[in-house]
Amino acid sequence: MKTTRPSPPPPPRSVRKKILVVDDHPMTRLGVTERLRIEPDLAVCADVGSAKEALAAVEKLAPDLVLVDLSMGERSGLELIKDLHALHPHVPVLVFSMHYETLYAERALRAGARGYVMKSEGAEKLISAVRAVLSGNVYLSPVMRDRAVHRFARGPAAVKGDNAAALSDRELEVFELIGQGLGTRQISERLKLSTSTVETHRSHIKEKLNLSSATELVRAAVEWTAGRGH
Repeated sequence: MKTTRPSPPPPPRSVRKKILVVDDHPMTRLGVTERLRIEPDLAVCADVGSAKEALAAVEKLAPDLVLVDLSMGERSGLELIKDLHALHPHVPVLVFSMHYETLYAERALRAGARGYVMKSEGAEKLISAVRAVLSGNVYLSPVMRDRAVHRFARGPAAVKGDNAAALSDRELEVFELIGQGLGTRQISERLKLSTSTVETHRSHIKEKLNLSSATELVRAAVEWTAGRGH
C-alpha cells in the first residue's frame, strides 16, 4: 500500500523574504498582499499608499524587495524609484503597473528598478517576477527583452527615433493619458494634479515635440501611444 508523506511545513516567517507593497489603490494593495502572503517563501512586511510612506517603511522595516506601482498621485512612481535607488541601492525594486511595459519599462530600469510586470499579466507572472528579482536577476517580458536588445543594437538612433524621449517622466504620463483620449480635467483627477499644472505640462510637451496646437498634440499623443502600446 502506497503511503503519502505529509507536506513539509512552510519556512518560519522569520526566514521568508519581506516584500513592501506600494500602491495608492487600497483594493489593489489588499489583493496583492493577500496573494503574496500565501507563498511559503514570501511575506508582506507592510503595504502603503504613498511615496512618503514607502520611504519611511523601507527605513524602518528593511524589506528584501519593494513592489511599486507607477501611478502614485502626488509623486510619480518613477521618482520614488529614483529616491529608493539613491537612498537604499541594495533594496531591489519591481514595478507592478497598469501602464504598458513598452511605454515605461526602460525608464523604470534607468531609474533603478530591477524588473517590470503589467497588472494584466496576472498573479503567477507577478510571483515569478518577484522571485527572479529576489534572486538577483532583471525581469522583463520576452517581448520587452527583445525590444531592449534591438534598441541596444541600434544604439543612439533608436533613442533619436522616439519622439517622446525628450519628455520628463511626468510629461510622459500626461502625454500617454492625452493619447488615451483624456482631457485636462480628467488627467488632473487621475494624477492628482491641479488643472493648471496639467496645462503647464501640455505646454512643455508641445514645445519639446515642436507641436504648434492642441490638435497636433492630441494627434501625436494618440499615434505614439497606439504605436508603443500594442
